[in-house]
Formats: sequence, C-alpha cells, structure tokens
Amino acid sequence: MAARIRFPPAAAALVVAAAAMVTISPAKPATAVGVPPATAVAGVPPAPVVPPSALLPAEAVPGPPADRTVFDVATALSTADRSDGTGCADVVHGRVLHPGTGAGQGFQTAVPGGQLSELVARTPHPTDLAAWTAQARRCARVTVDDRDLSTVSTTTLGTGPAVPGAQTLSYQQVLTLPGQPAGLPGLRLRTVAIAADGVLVLLRDAGATDLDLDTLAVAAWQHAVARLGR
Repeated sequence: MAARIRFPPAAAALVVAAAAMVTISPAKPATAVGVPPATAVAGVPPAPVVPPSALLPAEAVPGPPADRTVFDVATALSTADRSDGTGCADVVHGRVLHPGTGAGQGFQTAVPGGQLSELVARTPHPTDLAAWTAQARRCARVTVDDRDLSTVSTTTLGTGPAVPGAQTLSYQQVLTLPGQPAGLPGLRLRTVAIAADGVLVLLRDAGATDLDLDTLAVAAWQHAVARLGR
C-alpha cells in the first residue's frame, strides 16, 4: 500500500514502534557482512564496495557491549512506499538513501535507553543533504497513513556538525498516534548524516538515549573514510 500523507490539525502523543528506522534497519535478522561484486556489464562500472571494517567498531559505541546485527544495505533498504507525490514519505521514513542507489554496510545495536544504527554507503548518485533538509522543513508535521496505521510525524531540524568539505544533516523526529493520551511520550528518533564524494555516513538513535550523536557521527565519518580510500 502506498503511503498517504495528510497534514493534521493536531495530535496527542503515544509511543509508536513505527517503520521510520527502515532505511537503516534490516527487514529480518541478517548476518551478511560483505557486498558481493556486481555482475560485469559492458560499459557499466561495478558497484563500489564498502568493507565491514568501515563501520564503527563495537567498542566505539558507548555503553555496555550488546548484541550487534550487521546487514548489507542492498538487501536491507525498503522498496515499499517509495513515493507519495509530496516527498514527505521519504522524510517520515528517514529515506536518506534509496534502494538501488548504492552499496554499503550497516549495523544496529541496543544502547542504554534505546537503539543505535549506522549506515555507511558509497553511491554514484549522492544524496543532496541540503535539498533533503529543505524537504524535511516542508514536512515538519504530517500524518502518514501506512498499512492502515495513522502516525503523526513531527520533525525538528538541527544544525549538523561542521565537517570540512562535506554536507551534513541533523534532525529529530517524534512519532505519535493521533487521539491518544497526551501524557504518553512519542517515539523519538534522531538522525545525523555526513556526505561527500559519493560517501554517506548516517547515524540514527531511537528512544531516550543520551548519546552525543554529533560527536559519534563525526567519529564514524573519520573512521569510515579512512577505510574507503578518501
């Protein structure tokens, strides 16, 4: 079912385990840690490869060691509800990287208060983070009807970390259900992304974590690009 975006008058808050993490979360438990080389096609360069070592090592993630699910970006990206005609579905679902536009690695792991995910991708079609930020501003508060569940998405843009020569993106999203008790909190998602020269590094936390996501994203960027030959 394609997502239908509506602009709501108001909504109360409720914790929602919604699908906004889908961009950097596997649809099912995955253990893939490598991207197989693309089949050679005349005149078409092979897909760039991102080694698992480009991801933040487990010891770099604050908090006690936790189970870590590593996944292949090509198989984890959702292909459902790609477009709703307004571009707001991309914002609601956090689709900074679309299916078929790159290769990479990702992980998700439990941290105190919630969950942390990272995606490292190489793509011949880099995401314009400035344009994505402008779109997020236009979709600051919308309701998405997705699989018969109405979810209110409220997005607040922040200032991304300063990274020389790179675009950055920072925003917080709160997901709620309309008409539910106002005293219940929504599900908070925070995202920081850094992109340059066909490389995208994205970190997202969900829940009530106390992570310094900007600092962690810069560390993830420096760690990744050092292993991608930049």
